[in-house]
Amino acid sequence: MLATLVTFALVAIAGVAGWQYIGTNVLAQHRQGQMATALAEDWAGDRSGDATQDPIRLGEVFAVLRIPRFGDDYEVPIVSGVHDAALSSGVGWFSDTQRPGQLGNFAVAGHRITNGQPFKDFPELRPGDLVEVETRTHVYTYELRNSGTDTIVDFTEIWVVQPVPEEARTSPDQKSTSEPSEALLTLTTCSEIFHTDDRSVAFGVLVDSRHV
Repeated sequence: MLATLVTFALVAIAGVAGWQYIGTNVLAQHRQGQMATALAEDWAGDRSGDATQDPIRLGEVFAVLRIPRFGDDYEVPIVSGVHDAALSSGVGWFSDTQRPGQLGNFAVAGHRITNGQPFKDFPELRPGDLVEVETRTHVYTYELRNSGTDTIVDFTEIWVVQPVPEEARTSPDQKSTSEPSEALLTLTTCSEIFHTDDRSVAFGVLVDSRHV
């Protein structure tokens, strides 16, 4: 009887783990593909507006992220917020940071594993890689300044999402006070595949902006 119970428990644990690491990816990737398609269809009918001023609701998909390093077909929705629902729908935008293309720091986070794992290949990022963010009105292109493994921080370090990260890094309260002079991009994800309190961070700077 005990052996049967142990076997049943192991099978149940394996099933939960399998769902966590495989099932959530299947569902999330399907949902993310649907959201990206719906967004493209919406934009096709109306490219007007002001991406720097129009209101963005929590949980709203408002942009698309493309990273050629991750493949020519890599395209992930950007969702307002970094709560669980947002991170299972694409990559999440820290909504208290700047918007795409603005001076300051446009910061996003994504999973490396489970829930579509949009940043699965984060360690492959290299300085000089391009990252494209498309909104309803513009396409913004950022160039990375570091690799996906150069900068690893504890999850409590907030300087990485500040408007001027390098200034905030050395300040006592990890906050920047200077007016930003560059339009920056920050990508964050877990530094290891399994549970960790460390985060890998890649920084980029805006090198091109075009109206669509």
